[in-house]
Amino acid sequence: MRNILITIAYDGKRFHGWQIQKNGITVQEVFQDALKNVVGEYKDLKGCSRTDSRVHANMYCISVKISHPIPVERLKPALNKWLPEEVVCTECREVDINFHARYDCKSKQYIYKIWNSDTRNPFLNGYALFYRYKLDEKLLNESAQAFVGKHDFTSFCTLDKREKGDFVRDVKQFKVEREGNMVTMTVEADGFLYNMVRIMVGTLLEIASGKIPADGISEIIEKKDREYAGATAPACGLYLNKVNY
Repeated sequence: MRNILITIAYDGKRFHGWQIQKNGITVQEVFQDALKNVVGEYKDLKGCSRTDSRVHANMYCISVKISHPIPVERLKPALNKWLPEEVVCTECREVDINFHARYDCKSKQYIYKIWNSDTRNPFLNGYALFYRYKLDEKLLNESAQAFVGKHDFTSFCTLDKREKGDFVRDVKQFKVEREGNMVTMTVEADGFLYNMVRIMVGTLLEIASGKIPADGISEIIEKKDREYAGATAPACGLYLNKVNY
Protein backbone atom coordinates (compact mmCIF):
# COMPACT_ATOMS: atom_id res chain seq x y z
CA MET A 1 0.00 0.00 0.00
CA ARG A 2 1.30 3.47 -0.97
CA ASN A 3 0.24 6.86 0.38
CA ILE A 4 0.10 9.55 -2.32
CA LEU A 5 -0.20 13.30 -1.75
CA ILE A 6 -2.09 14.80 -4.68
CA THR A 7 -2.36 18.56 -5.21
CA ILE A 8 -5.16 20.01 -7.31
CA ALA A 9 -6.53 23.44 -8.22
CA TYR A 10 -10.15 24.10 -9.07
CA ASP A 11 -12.68 26.64 -10.19
CA GLY A 12 -15.43 26.24 -7.61
CA LYS A 13 -18.10 28.21 -9.42
CA ARG A 14 -20.29 25.24 -10.35
CA PHE A 15 -19.42 22.98 -7.42
CA HIS A 16 -21.13 22.55 -4.06
CA GLY A 17 -17.77 22.66 -2.29
CA TRP A 18 -15.22 19.90 -1.80
CA GLN A 19 -17.05 17.34 0.32
CA ILE A 20 -19.59 15.00 -1.27
CA GLN A 21 -23.15 16.25 -0.86
CA LYS A 22 -26.55 14.80 -1.66
CA ASN A 23 -27.85 18.03 -3.19
CA GLY A 24 -25.26 18.75 -5.89
CA ILE A 25 -22.00 17.94 -7.63
CA THR A 26 -18.80 18.44 -5.61
CA VAL A 27 -15.08 18.51 -6.31
CA GLN A 28 -14.54 15.35 -4.25
CA GLU A 29 -17.09 13.50 -6.38
CA VAL A 30 -15.42 14.30 -9.70
CA PHE A 31 -11.95 13.73 -8.26
CA GLN A 32 -12.88 10.29 -6.91
CA ASP A 33 -14.39 9.35 -10.27
CA ALA A 34 -11.16 10.31 -12.04
CA LEU A 35 -9.00 8.52 -9.48
CA LYS A 36 -11.01 5.32 -9.79
CA ASN A 37 -10.65 5.41 -13.56
CA VAL A 38 -6.86 5.57 -13.18
CA VAL A 39 -6.00 3.30 -10.22
CA GLY A 40 -9.16 1.32 -9.56
CA GLU A 41 -9.59 0.70 -5.86
CA TYR A 42 -8.26 3.13 -3.25
CA LYS A 43 -8.77 3.75 0.46
CA ASP A 44 -8.48 6.39 3.15
CA LEU A 45 -8.93 9.44 0.92
CA LYS A 46 -8.53 12.64 2.98
CA GLY A 47 -8.93 16.24 1.85
CA CYS A 48 -6.95 19.03 3.52
CA SER A 49 -9.97 21.22 4.25
CA ARG A 50 -13.65 21.87 3.77
CA THR A 51 -14.49 24.40 1.11
CA ASP A 52 -18.02 25.69 0.62
CA SER A 53 -20.11 26.06 -2.52
CA ARG A 54 -18.57 28.40 -5.13
CA VAL A 55 -15.27 28.71 -3.23
CA HIS A 56 -12.14 28.21 -5.35
CA ALA A 57 -8.75 26.63 -4.67
CA ASN A 58 -5.35 27.50 -6.11
CA MET A 59 -3.90 24.67 -4.01
CA TYR A 60 -5.90 21.83 -2.48
CA CYS A 61 -4.19 18.72 -1.10
CA ILE A 62 -5.48 15.16 -0.87
CA SER A 63 -3.82 12.11 0.67
CA VAL A 64 -4.96 8.72 -0.58
CA LYS A 65 -3.75 5.15 -0.20
CA ILE A 66 -3.48 3.01 -3.33
CA SER A 67 -1.97 -0.33 -4.22
CA HIS A 68 -1.66 0.43 -7.95
CA PRO A 69 1.99 0.50 -9.13
CA ILE A 70 1.61 3.56 -11.39
CA PRO A 71 4.66 5.88 -11.05
CA VAL A 72 3.78 9.23 -9.49
CA GLU A 73 5.11 11.11 -12.53
CA ARG A 74 2.49 9.33 -14.65
CA LEU A 75 -0.33 9.78 -12.17
CA LYS A 76 -0.70 13.52 -12.79
CA PRO A 77 -1.33 13.35 -16.56
CA ALA A 78 -3.50 10.28 -16.09
CA LEU A 79 -5.76 12.11 -13.61
CA ASN A 80 -5.91 15.19 -15.82
CA LYS A 81 -7.20 13.03 -18.67
CA TRP A 82 -10.30 12.21 -16.59
CA LEU A 83 -10.82 15.37 -14.54
CA PRO A 84 -13.31 18.00 -15.79
CA GLU A 85 -11.90 21.24 -17.18
CA GLU A 86 -12.62 23.10 -13.92
CA VAL A 87 -10.24 20.84 -11.97
CA VAL A 88 -6.56 20.15 -12.62
CA CYS A 89 -3.97 18.00 -10.87
CA THR A 90 -0.76 20.00 -10.38
CA GLU A 91 1.46 17.60 -8.41
CA CYS A 92 1.67 14.01 -7.12
CA ARG A 93 4.25 12.62 -4.70
CA GLU A 94 4.65 9.67 -2.37
CA VAL A 95 4.55 10.42 1.36
CA ASP A 96 4.84 8.46 4.60
CA ILE A 97 2.12 5.86 5.01
CA ASN A 98 0.79 7.68 8.09
CA PHE A 99 0.67 11.13 6.46
CA HIS A 100 -2.76 12.83 6.67
CA ALA A 101 -3.60 15.74 4.34
CA ARG A 102 -5.64 17.53 7.00
CA TYR A 103 -4.06 16.70 10.35
CA ASP A 104 -0.43 17.10 9.21
CA CYS A 105 -1.13 20.58 7.84
CA LYS A 106 0.78 23.32 9.73
CA SER A 107 -1.09 26.27 8.24
CA LYS A 108 -3.36 27.34 5.40
CA GLN A 109 -3.51 30.59 3.49
CA TYR A 110 -6.71 32.01 2.00
CA ILE A 111 -7.14 35.01 -0.24
CA TYR A 112 -10.28 37.03 -0.85
CA LYS A 113 -10.58 39.12 -4.03
CA ILE A 114 -12.65 42.30 -4.26
CA TRP A 115 -13.17 44.19 -7.52
CA ASN A 116 -13.34 47.73 -6.16
CA SER A 117 -14.67 49.87 -8.98
CA ASP A 118 -17.82 51.76 -9.95
CA THR A 119 -18.11 49.40 -12.94
CA ARG A 120 -18.59 45.66 -12.88
CA ASN A 121 -16.03 43.45 -14.60
CA PRO A 122 -17.99 40.72 -16.42
CA PHE A 123 -14.93 38.49 -16.60
CA LEU A 124 -14.73 38.39 -12.79
CA ASN A 125 -18.33 37.32 -12.24
CA GLY A 126 -18.06 34.47 -9.73
CA TYR A 127 -14.35 35.07 -9.14
CA ALA A 128 -14.27 38.32 -7.14
CA LEU A 129 -16.75 40.34 -5.11
CA PHE A 130 -17.90 43.49 -6.91
CA TYR A 131 -17.81 46.38 -4.41
CA ARG A 132 -18.61 49.81 -5.85
CA TYR A 133 -17.74 52.02 -2.86
CA LYS A 134 -14.18 53.21 -2.42
CA LEU A 135 -12.05 51.07 -0.12
CA ASP A 136 -9.11 52.46 1.85
CA GLU A 137 -6.85 49.43 1.77
CA LYS A 138 -4.30 51.01 4.12
CA LEU A 139 -6.95 51.65 6.79
CA LEU A 140 -8.33 48.14 6.40
CA ASN A 141 -4.86 46.61 6.57
CA GLU A 142 -4.20 48.46 9.82
CA SER A 143 -7.55 47.37 11.28
CA ALA A 144 -6.96 43.76 10.25
CA GLN A 145 -3.80 43.47 12.36
CA ALA A 146 -6.08 42.94 15.37
CA PHE A 147 -6.85 39.49 13.90
CA VAL A 148 -3.19 38.46 14.13
CA GLY A 149 -2.26 36.22 17.05
CA LYS A 150 -3.90 33.43 19.03
CA HIS A 151 -7.53 34.31 19.82
CA ASP A 152 -10.90 32.72 20.43
CA PHE A 153 -12.67 33.43 17.13
CA THR A 154 -16.21 32.49 18.22
CA SER A 155 -17.39 35.91 16.96
CA PHE A 156 -16.08 35.03 13.49
CA CYS A 157 -17.68 31.62 13.10
CA THR A 158 -21.03 30.42 11.82
CA LEU A 159 -22.06 28.06 14.58
CA ASP A 160 -23.49 24.72 13.51
CA LYS A 161 -22.96 21.05 14.26
CA ARG A 162 -19.61 21.13 12.44
CA GLU A 163 -18.05 23.44 15.03
CA LYS A 164 -17.63 22.05 18.52
CA GLY A 165 -15.13 22.60 21.31
CA ASP A 166 -12.05 24.75 20.80
CA PHE A 167 -12.56 28.00 18.86
CA VAL A 168 -8.99 29.25 19.38
CA ARG A 169 -6.98 29.76 16.20
CA ASP A 170 -3.55 31.29 15.62
CA VAL A 171 -3.63 33.83 12.78
CA LYS A 172 -0.10 34.23 11.42
CA GLN A 173 -0.74 37.16 9.11
CA PHE A 174 -3.46 39.30 7.57
CA LYS A 175 -2.74 41.65 4.66
CA VAL A 176 -4.96 43.97 2.64
CA GLU A 177 -3.36 45.08 -0.63
CA ARG A 178 -4.46 46.85 -3.80
CA GLU A 179 -3.37 46.43 -7.41
CA GLY A 180 -5.41 48.76 -9.59
CA ASN A 181 -9.07 48.04 -8.91
CA MET A 182 -8.37 44.67 -7.31
CA VAL A 183 -8.18 44.60 -3.51
CA THR A 184 -6.87 41.31 -2.13
CA MET A 185 -7.12 40.20 1.49
CA THR A 186 -4.66 37.47 2.48
CA VAL A 187 -4.91 35.55 5.75
CA GLU A 188 -2.82 32.64 7.04
CA ALA A 189 -3.61 30.63 10.18
CA ASP A 190 -3.04 27.24 11.75
CA GLY A 191 -6.70 26.50 11.06
CA PHE A 192 -10.02 28.14 10.26
CA LEU A 193 -13.54 27.91 11.65
CA TYR A 194 -16.65 27.61 9.49
CA ASN A 195 -17.03 30.83 7.42
CA MET A 196 -14.24 32.47 9.46
CA VAL A 197 -12.48 34.19 6.54
CA ARG A 198 -15.72 35.36 4.96
CA ILE A 199 -16.87 36.87 8.28
CA MET A 200 -13.49 38.57 8.71
CA VAL A 201 -13.86 40.07 5.23
CA GLY A 202 -17.46 41.12 5.91
CA THR A 203 -16.35 42.81 9.13
CA LEU A 204 -13.65 44.77 7.30
CA LEU A 205 -16.19 45.87 4.70
CA GLU A 206 -18.42 47.16 7.51
CA ILE A 207 -15.41 49.06 8.87
CA ALA A 208 -15.02 50.55 5.38
CA SER A 209 -18.68 51.63 5.37
CA GLY A 210 -18.48 53.09 8.89
CA LYS A 211 -20.83 50.56 10.50
CA ILE A 212 -18.01 49.26 12.71
CA PRO A 213 -15.23 51.49 14.10
CA ALA A 214 -11.75 51.05 12.60
CA ASP A 215 -10.40 49.86 15.95
CA GLY A 216 -13.39 47.63 16.71
CA ILE A 217 -12.04 44.17 15.86
CA SER A 218 -10.35 43.50 19.20
CA GLU A 219 -13.59 44.23 21.06
CA ILE A 220 -15.55 41.97 18.72
CA ILE A 221 -13.08 39.15 19.38
CA GLU A 222 -13.47 39.66 23.13
CA LYS A 223 -17.29 39.49 22.89
CA LYS A 224 -17.18 35.88 21.61
CA ASP A 225 -20.56 36.51 20.01
CA ARG A 226 -21.30 36.23 16.27
CA GLU A 227 -23.85 39.07 16.46
CA TYR A 228 -21.12 41.69 16.88
CA ALA A 229 -19.12 40.83 13.75
CA GLY A 230 -19.97 41.85 10.20
CA ALA A 231 -22.00 40.00 7.62
CA THR A 232 -20.61 36.89 5.94
CA ALA A 233 -19.05 37.97 2.64
CA PRO A 234 -20.17 36.08 -0.50
CA ALA A 235 -18.27 32.90 -1.40
CA CYS A 236 -17.29 34.03 -4.91
CA GLY A 237 -14.17 35.94 -3.86
CA LEU A 238 -12.66 33.25 -1.62
CA TYR A 239 -9.74 31.02 -2.63
CA LEU A 240 -7.79 28.43 -0.66
CA ASN A 241 -4.43 29.69 -1.84
CA LYS A 242 -1.73 27.65 -0.12
CA VAL A 243 -1.38 24.65 2.22
CA ASN A 244 1.78 24.35 4.31
CA TYR A 245 3.13 21.07 5.68
